[in-house]
Amino acid sequence: MKVRVYRTPAEAERAAASVVAGQLQRKPASVLGLPTGRTSLGIYDELVRLHAAGAVDFSRAHTFNVDEFTGLTSKDRRSFCAFMEKHLFQRINLPKNHIHFLDGHAADLDAECDGFERKISEAGGLDLLLLGIGANGHIGFNEPGTALHARSHRVKLTTETRRANAGLFGGRLTAVPREALTMGVGTMLEAAAIVLVATGKTKAQAVGSLFTGRITTARPASVLQLHKNVEVILDSAAAEKSFPH
Repeated sequence: MKVRVYRTPAEAERAAASVVAGQLQRKPASVLGLPTGRTSLGIYDELVRLHAAGAVDFSRAHTFNVDEFTGLTSKDRRSFCAFMEKHLFQRINLPKNHIHFLDGHAADLDAECDGFERKISEAGGLDLLLLGIGANGHIGFNEPGTALHARSHRVKLTTETRRANAGLFGGRLTAVPREALTMGVGTMLEAAAIVLVATGKTKAQAVGSLFTGRITTARPASVLQLHKNVEVILDSAAAEKSFPH
């Protein structure tokens, strides 16, 4: 597991964007797994800047977002689909039919998850998976529990995770959906390369679970220790428990 620690969140986000850009330069038709969340905003802004400068081309890429709330249509401004459209997809040259989401408003959510898995397989698998990490160690919406699901599935969100996402819902915890769909950890581990980005002191404890040598379903991100090609990009605050200065 390769680790890079940067002084500020902005420096870490730029570094992550450069990894994505490098992947697309090497393989323009790359299949990317993408997250949402506060950490991703700076990464996407930098990718937009690089695209505008002619340094990165998305025209042949495909993307699969790792999670979505249930009960929201893709047009709902609170959905992760709307988040991605606003902060990345409307600002780059990624073809609409190359964008893939879990549909949290599907009539049959289990079938939706199965179809999502098939699309990833048909695309040839993920070349690069970009991930954030929750304060409780979740990746995607794979929450701590007694077991982890290998494939995309429906999940009940913890109160902690719902509280962390309340900003999309006017700060009202009661408005945040109680369930979501997420890419499973087995699918994540099949990506050719994984980049996990974490910034801020609230992520420091969760980041520590990546380097204990112990794999536990209580800290889902710990399973990344099983992967042969993981890069962890941190700012100094997120690294303080694992790599103190």
